[in-house]
Amino acid sequence: MSEATTQSENNTNGIKIPVLEREELILNKRSYHWITERICGVVENRQPFLWWILFIPSAIIALVGVVGGLTYLVSTGVGVWGNTNRVMWGWPIVNFVFWIGIGHAGTLISAILFLTRQNWRTSINRAAEAMTIFAVMCAGIFPAFHVGRVWMAWFLAPIPNSNAVWQNFKSPLLWDVFAVSTYFTVSLIFWFLGMVPDLATIRDRCKPGIRKFMYGLFSLGWRGGNRQWSHYEMAYLLLAALSTPLVLSVHSVVSFDFATSVVPGWHTTIFPPYFVAGAIFGGFAMVLTIMIPARALYGLHDMITMKHIDNMSKIILLTGTIVGYAYLMELFIAFYSGAKYEGAAFLFRIDGPYWWAYYCMMGLNVLSPQIFWFKKCRENLWVVMAVAMCVNIGMWFERFVIIVTTLARMWLPGDWKTYSPSGVDILTFVGTIGMFLALFLLFLRFLPCINIAEVKWTLKESDVHDEDKKAHPDKGIEVIEAYQYELHENPEGAAKEAGIKIETSTAES
Repeated sequence: MSEATTQSENNTNGIKIPVLEREELILNKRSYHWITERICGVVENRQPFLWWILFIPSAIIALVGVVGGLTYLVSTGVGVWGNTNRVMWGWPIVNFVFWIGIGHAGTLISAILFLTRQNWRTSINRAAEAMTIFAVMCAGIFPAFHVGRVWMAWFLAPIPNSNAVWQNFKSPLLWDVFAVSTYFTVSLIFWFLGMVPDLATIRDRCKPGIRKFMYGLFSLGWRGGNRQWSHYEMAYLLLAALSTPLVLSVHSVVSFDFATSVVPGWHTTIFPPYFVAGAIFGGFAMVLTIMIPARALYGLHDMITMKHIDNMSKIILLTGTIVGYAYLMELFIAFYSGAKYEGAAFLFRIDGPYWWAYYCMMGLNVLSPQIFWFKKCRENLWVVMAVAMCVNIGMWFERFVIIVTTLARMWLPGDWKTYSPSGVDILTFVGTIGMFLALFLLFLRFLPCINIAEVKWTLKESDVHDEDKKAHPDKGIEVIEAYQYELHENPEGAAKEAGIKIETSTAES
């Protein structure tokens, strides 16, 4: 019998049967007080020297790449990007789809795993949601400036204007505008709502001053009463239910940019599920890429455990296999269908001048995650980080292959060209990487990176049916008293954050 199995007595017939215990999500029997101190300490204490080493270069890269590159583009013209007459989408849309895909894991972890009651999400959902917000911000830069005159981008909104220009609602590019803006708005509200109780905790710990004022402003007068918790949980549940279809719809709409065309290599019905699986695949890889270093930087090993990393590795293995199946099915349909233009498009990808991009995509996205079939590899952080980085690079190559190799060789031989990005293209993309890292590091510095309340609910002593609590009934009262001392506002809020109902605990006591 494994260590995770205990003996339990059946009240009906007295027979002892093995009961499987779930692996603890918080290690080393940590207390409520320790969790609060550790998470709040990330915000309250001085940042490690490594944080500055990471933040300063990221901020400089963001300023030079995004601000400098886009300023040069606006002052000179969109022609400084390497978009040719045929490959008119080029790198901007490659990078747009790449960043949108990264933003999908945050809402998936927060919404879908919340609805399915997967408690292991509680340690990583906050950072994943922040990653979603920052990735969508990076993505929005490219289509906004791709229009050429960025100050006219507001024409995309369906509002009257003096030129009587109305949008073409049949265009999937306009569908993108509505899908991505809706996704960003709901994700931002969802992220902020989940932070309100934790912002109130930091507010109560702050000394009077600007920090206390700002945390008090954004905590919206939270006091932790039963009524507030009831409204909070209902609002969180409704936003999770609203976000779930958005996860599936947004990248499906992005895939319609290609699938609704008649271009060989794009006109296929497999694109929506293929794009959604690829977005979740790349998003989880990015979560691992940023959370493993953050875990080591702030000593969060007891809350972001190997179980969390193992579960995310398994999801990467699953979605990577789905993506690999989609790649092979595309090839099969292209050649089995007998459509010569479709077959020629895929033959060009495999054997054309961009063959290196295609094989990078296949190797990094399909082969590298297969190592996660082995548990030892999922438990080795260096291997996990290496695979996550391979997936990040491979997913960018996937978008490059889909867009560039298709547009570079379409219908007319006179339009066949070889595409290469300009220096401004490269500078802007690198700048968005710096912007993403700088924003995430600022998030770690000023906001709680782990949901304090939800993490405490996963502790064994938060369960009202816990056998140890029944054997020691005073334990519930001790927890409430500890929270009264910590929050010193009202016992109801303290009991709620501890995951205990006052009536039950008091009656048992």
